[in-house]
Formats: sequence, structure tokens, C-alpha cells
Amino acid sequence: MSLISILKHKNRKTLFTTPSHDKNLIIMHKFYQWYKNDISEVDAFNPQEALKQAENKAAKIYNTKSTHFLTNGSSSGIIASVLTCCNNGDKLLIWDKSHCSHKNAGKLAGANIIEYSLNLNSDWGVYEQLQPEYLKVLIQKHQPKAVIITSPSYEGLAADILSISAICKQYNVKLIADEAHGALYPFSDELPQSAIPYADFTVQSLHKTAGGINPTALLHCNCELSPVEALKMIITTSPSYPMLATIEANINYLNSQKGRQAIKQLILNIKNVKSKLKNLEFYGDDITKILIKKDGLSGYELSDILFNKYNIEDERTNEKSTMLLTGLGTTKEKLNHLYKLRDI
Repeated sequence: MSLISILKHKNRKTLFTTPSHDKNLIIMHKFYQWYKNDISEVDAFNPQEALKQAENKAAKIYNTKSTHFLTNGSSSGIIASVLTCCNNGDKLLIWDKSHCSHKNAGKLAGANIIEYSLNLNSDWGVYEQLQPEYLKVLIQKHQPKAVIITSPSYEGLAADILSISAICKQYNVKLIADEAHGALYPFSDELPQSAIPYADFTVQSLHKTAGGINPTALLHCNCELSPVEALKMIITTSPSYPMLATIEANINYLNSQKGRQAIKQLILNIKNVKSKLKNLEFYGDDITKILIKKDGLSGYELSDILFNKYNIEDERTNEKSTMLLTGLGTTKEKLNHLYKLRDI
């Protein structure tokens, strides 16, 4: 099957996966007319100035020193953050099960990578968050230049970012927050606290839960160091301005009354569904990550039943539980498919 045929293929499954836009949330009108909007960096258009203004506006929305649009996913934001913080030989603390970009970033910076482990929740098969007390021990032992935390986790477990930030500041350690799955957090009080006000660098994926297209993302900076030079090292000199324009539109939508109401309605719809599924157990800090398990079934068995019997595809499964991902674009009608699970 060719890539073109895949794009034309009609998927008959109900997808609770990334990207969350679900092919029906059109934040930027007529974005499908890609070629009509594709331009290069020429004086006739001067898109560089427009991009600068859009990023400055985003920084005001997020209350950051700078916010940068990424068209190569959160990975590029992680790499740029580490390159900005760490020099050759500096110590970098990362989770041993973290996204591959964390270790790759350390390698590119020539950092001395030190991996820490997290406790596995045996009831749910997911890793718990880094505890501030444990981080303090790690910092006192290794004296790193920077630490990367993943919060929220893929399954929606959020760290105590305020306490972690305080410890990092106490020991003059740069804090990089991989908040790829938390792009909705700054726009709702019903979701976990965003790391943006507290971390030196925070990376968010718009395409995972915030309705953006793959692989749009953001890098937020709230310290004295600027990631601009690092970004120049790893991003193309021929950016896609149609894609960058969708980032601007995505942020404007999230920050609008309509966008905030959409997030509020999504959370309400999920609460309503969960209240009806008394036969399932739920876990996690982020309600948009519907982590479920069923007594008597492994996570893989539950996933197979969802896929083969109910035509529902989940985002992530382990031995104990299954996670259904939602976000902007997850309609009430789509969530209603989950009512079928009362029969499991």
C-alpha cells in the first residue's frame, strides 16, 4: 500500500489516538489548499516578520520570555533545550524510559547522560511520576546541569511541578519539562498545572491533544537563556509557512472563548461517559487520557476486545490497562461509542 493510498483510505475504526483533531476539527479554514498557501522567504511576502509577530503574541498568551513554533514535533524542542543548557561534559538527568529525543539530545550536546528510574505501578502497568524528594537526592548526588521530566506521562500522570521547580532553582539546575501531552493545560483549571510558569523550558505537542496537525509543537522559554541559536542548528531554513500558520491559528483558538469552551465541553462529556461505565476502573490525573482496566482481563485482552468487537482503537496498552486518548476534535458523538463498553 502506497502513502497516497493510505491517505485516501477510509478507516472504519473509531480512533482514540493521536492526532486528536480526528480529521474533522478545521481550525484554519481551507487549510487543505496547501499549495495555494505555500510560500518561501522572499521580500514580496516577508513571512519572517509575520512569524516573529506571531511568536511574540504567543509569548504574551503563555506569559513566557519567548515561545517558538516547531514544525518538527516536540523532539526538536527537547533537543534545542538541551543544546541551550548543556555543554560538552555537563551532566544531564533523564528518565531511563523517556522518549528517545531525551537521550538523543544529550548525545548531540556531548552531555554526560545520567538515567534515573521511576516506580512502576503494578496495578496499572504504568510508571508513576518523579517524586520531588527523590529528585533532590539525585541532584545532590550527581550535581547535573539540567534535568528533563516527562509530565504528564503518556497515560496522564502529572508531576508536582511546583515542588520540582523549587528544588531545581535551589540547586541552580535547569528544568526542562516534556509536556508534549499537556498542550491543553494552560487553558483549563480542570486539568493539571502546566509547567510553563515554573520550568526553564517547556515543550508541548499541539497535535497530540490540542487539535493541531502532525507534527506541530511549541517550545516555551522562561529563563535567561535563549534557544534561538540551538533551533537554528536543527531546523530547516525552508520552513513550511502553511504549517506555521496553523500553529498561530491553533494557539488563537485555544486562547479564545470558543476554544476554552470546547475544552470545558470535552471534559464534561468525558465525565458523563465515565459515570456510566461502572464496570470499568479509571486512573490518572488528566481526564483527557482515559486509562481503563477491567477485572479479569489483561490490558492486551481488553484492547483486543475494543478493536475486534467494538471497532475502537486505543492509543496505548500494557499488561494491566489500556489508554484511550482524547482531545480537541473528540466529539460527544465519538465518545458515545464508549457506552458500548458497559457490556464488557
